[in-house]
Amino acid sequence: MTTATTAPTGLSAPQSKIWIIVFIFCFLGLLIDGADLMLLSYSLTSLKEEFGLTNLEAGSLGSFTLAGMAIGGIYGGWACDRFGRVKTVVWTIALFSVGTAALGLTQSYWQFAFFRFVSSLGLGALYVACNTLMAEYVPTKYRTTVLGTLQAGWSVGYIVATLLAGWLLPTYGWRYLFYVAIIPVLLAIFMQRLVPEPAAWVKAKAEQAKKLAEGVKDTAAAPEKRESAYKMIFGDRQARSMFIFWCLTAGFLQFGYYGVNNWMPAYLQTEMGMNFKSMTAYLVGTYTAMILGKILAGMAADKFGRRAVYAFGAIGTAVFLPIIVLYHSPDTILWMLVVFGFLYGIPYGVNATYMTESFQAKYRGTAVGGAYNIGRIGAAIAPAAIGFLATQYSIGLGFLVMGAAYFICGVIPALFIKDKQFDPQKQ
Repeated sequence: MTTATTAPTGLSAPQSKIWIIVFIFCFLGLLIDGADLMLLSYSLTSLKEEFGLTNLEAGSLGSFTLAGMAIGGIYGGWACDRFGRVKTVVWTIALFSVGTAALGLTQSYWQFAFFRFVSSLGLGALYVACNTLMAEYVPTKYRTTVLGTLQAGWSVGYIVATLLAGWLLPTYGWRYLFYVAIIPVLLAIFMQRLVPEPAAWVKAKAEQAKKLAEGVKDTAAAPEKRESAYKMIFGDRQARSMFIFWCLTAGFLQFGYYGVNNWMPAYLQTEMGMNFKSMTAYLVGTYTAMILGKILAGMAADKFGRRAVYAFGAIGTAVFLPIIVLYHSPDTILWMLVVFGFLYGIPYGVNATYMTESFQAKYRGTAVGGAYNIGRIGAAIAPAAIGFLATQYSIGLGFLVMGAAYFICGVIPALFIKDKQFDPQKQ
């Protein structure tokens, strides 16, 4: 597949208004991504009953999800650099739509775990591809505002999943929650037709093709043409440092984030004694606050810097998690969840821009996909770990552990990761 000739119209795209169309497609993509993640959370109680699962087995389904997302994200970043950002988004949507719909047909724990892993390959790749694509289209002066708003798509997806669960689960059962996931295939078809590849990627591939052609004439250039993206990353001291720091930051961020997402519904139902209807209503409030947190975080990061806003959100979340566990009551839990939703949305409102501006275009997809998803492998232990703690002690203790993870995830970038190292529209 040749790449230098892909979508020549993309060369002028950043100067046009096509980024608005790109934003709409990427927002819908992340909405679906977020909704898909929450469908499992809302189905856990039903799955435990139907398949006779223990808390540890139920938590391990979340770990299968995160492991698949990690592997998919790593390969998704590579595919972004090799085949194009748009093509990667399209094929990943198709993969997880079909894979998630197949979950409704499963009849055992291991069948469900297998198809969940397969569909999660697409989920992980989609996050990296959407953020890389969007970063290379949006003008620099309001990049974080737009990408922060884009991250709100995930939170809107949580609300959509919450509403779907409230509608479908009591009447039709958990299988219908997954059947509806086949619908996003239509989004992939339209996106393939309407969105060209970004100029930065087209330019980078043209330069690589030129070097490759020169290498045919000059054998001294042969080693350069065989150089992989990872070799370029680890051969550059700055890129290598940024890659390692982002691996660690992403690991602690996702340990906390996905652990909370996976077990918050169960925590409210079991340890807070809420019924399903009350629990979903409270979570809608949490996710609505998260949307606001992500959008305001993006705006603040464009004004005050990515590093300061990211660290504030992560450390603020670390401080507030113990407050919820230790001091909640029926009278205070609603406002606590709203404040928590606002705070833990902030790091993700800044994360995409902060990461993409840490690497050059020629290996940006690989670096972002690799760092974020190597971190996700570490995060894959969170749901099962919380399941173990829930069995031995309580879900609340697991939340305290996740607070510590959030604290570390705020300290690393505050000390080691600078703002705006590269402009995605130029470098």
